[in-house]
Amino acid sequence: MEKMMKKNDELVLEFVDQGHQGEGIGKSGHYPLFVDYALPGEKALVKVLKANKNYGFGKLLEVLEKSPHRVDPPCPYYEQCGGCHLMHVDGEGQRSFKKKRVSDALTRIGKSTFDQVEDTVGMEVPYAYRNKVQIPLGRVQGKFVAGFYAKRSHRIIDIEKCMVQHPQGDAVLGILRLWAEKFQLSTYQEDQGVNPKGLLRHVMVRKGFHTGDLMVVLVVTNKDVPHLEELLQELKGLEGFQSLLLNINKEETNVVLGKENMIIYGKEAIHDTIGPFTFKISPYSFFQVNPKQTEVMYEKAMAYAGLTGEETVFDCYSGAGTISLFLSQKAKKVYGIEVVKEAVADAKENAKINEVENVEFLLGKSEEVILELMNQGIYADVVVVDPPRKGCDPILLEAIGEIKPKRLVYVSCDPGSLGRDVGIMESLGYQVEKVTPVDNFPQSFHVETVVLMSRVEK
Repeated sequence: MEKMMKKNDELVLEFVDQGHQGEGIGKSGHYPLFVDYALPGEKALVKVLKANKNYGFGKLLEVLEKSPHRVDPPCPYYEQCGGCHLMHVDGEGQRSFKKKRVSDALTRIGKSTFDQVEDTVGMEVPYAYRNKVQIPLGRVQGKFVAGFYAKRSHRIIDIEKCMVQHPQGDAVLGILRLWAEKFQLSTYQEDQGVNPKGLLRHVMVRKGFHTGDLMVVLVVTNKDVPHLEELLQELKGLEGFQSLLLNINKEETNVVLGKENMIIYGKEAIHDTIGPFTFKISPYSFFQVNPKQTEVMYEKAMAYAGLTGEETVFDCYSGAGTISLFLSQKAKKVYGIEVVKEAVADAKENAKINEVENVEFLLGKSEEVILELMNQGIYADVVVVDPPRKGCDPILLEAIGEIKPKRLVYVSCDPGSLGRDVGIMESLGYQVEKVTPVDNFPQSFHVETVVLMSRVEK
């Protein structure tokens, strides 16, 4: 009989696998222990932090036998900050982990028999790739801090440089830190609590990688912010600086942005490009955070769609129209369908900016709109879905099964919901043809995936 683990036990484990967040899984007999920073193939001394009935969590004390994929993290904040998860793993190890994560989701969650997942498409330089960051601001024992939350907490890790964001994000943070300290501005977060009367909450930085445009959004609890002119003058010294906005968020909530924006300088939107298209980016716009890999992903989606110029395409969860416009290059007609009114307005404006006339954007739930189109005699040869992390609404998948497109291209940001949805579509008469993971988020456990499913003719 196996000895039951208990808290504070120290033991040597061999690690055989990774959890979905990249944590190592070591086993004592048949009992799995999840340990941050441990890697498959390693032997390590660990301390038990928590022992549940069927699994536990541990802390890595010493690596006794190292994986060939282990590297020294180049970021001094890595083991404190919760922003990155895999910086102790080399590029090959990260890409292999993400490929396996996608493959396991398809087979274990979706019960699919497909086992030919392509290698993950990675980046040559997997740093400084983020075009957007949202940084919490606070005070700890009176000192102003700005950075990212520690793992599994709301404790802010004060940082001066983030290796995955654009360098101008660091520059904005440096200016903001000096300004807040000079004028002793209050913050909404104090230590790990909340001061509803505090002023500063977050700063959002958005960068157009191809246009050079820079937007700064200061999230505050009220519009009466003193010494804004001093902040603005410092920001004007940054190359490409286009706009400073105040976003008013008075709510006691973890949601970053409030509903009201005030333009302090410049315009409410900047622009950037993906491939041949220019897109308007406001504080609220959904725009992929890694522009280089986004283009790779969209090109893959268009290739999987197999367009010849004669097809009608339904693009569900179309957001600001980025994928729809890409598909318009080779489709006869694209219908972009989105439930968020502001996103539909952005999509229409993006189509106008790019002079694209074979795209129509429709407001509503995708499962309802595509059936309405079918009732009008409009059928899709190809359906593309790019849902949020929770995946597609099952009602939408049923509707897709009902309209029977030849091909379904699924762009996923979460392997778990992807696996579930693939299983549903296979039960509706579709089979997986191709799967390619794309590493849009190097140094983290997140992965985007492009999947082609084709209708099985009976």
